Amino acid sequence: MNYRPPKGGNKRKGPSDGAATPQGPSLAEQLSYLHGPRPFKNPYYNKNVNRRAKNLKTVLGQEREKDRLKREALRKSKAEKAAMGMMDVDGDEDEEEPNYSSIEAPPSVWPPRHYCDITGLEAPYTDPATGLRYHDKSVYEIIQGLSPSMVKDYLSARGVNSIVK
Repeated sequence: MNYRPPKGGNKRKGPSDGAATPQGPSLAEQLSYLHGPRPFKNPYYNKNVNRRAKNLKTVLGQEREKDRLKREALRKSKAEKAAMGMMDVDGDEDEEEPNYSSIEAPPSVWPPRHYCDITGLEAPYTDPATGLRYHDKSVYEIIQGLSPSMVKDYLSARGVNSIVK
């Protein structure tokens, strides 16, 4: 019979006088960036605790009020100039600067994206028989099993009113 000592029985114990050997910092503490310099952080930054976030409704209301005050000031200045007999040489004072409520952008130069009528994913394919757009082969198999009334419903959801063959 083989005699084996109990597991952990051959561990050597250090001096039992109560003085533990000083341990260096662990690997995690050595690699930590917690106490190191942070060149990306501004040391003079103080967070303003009195500032609170505004929701969109508040921002839009403030923009409308600011626009209204600008229009009133412009109207008053035009009325004063007209009363004094001065004429406006430029005539281009009606230009508006963009804000949240009056953003105008030119049409996009990119072609419009097409999305699958069934899944909502991007659709590179269109079924020639029904006109439905689909994402991949598995969705095409579903489209083939649809009734004409279902196809018409999917097309009307997209805003296409065509006759299904």
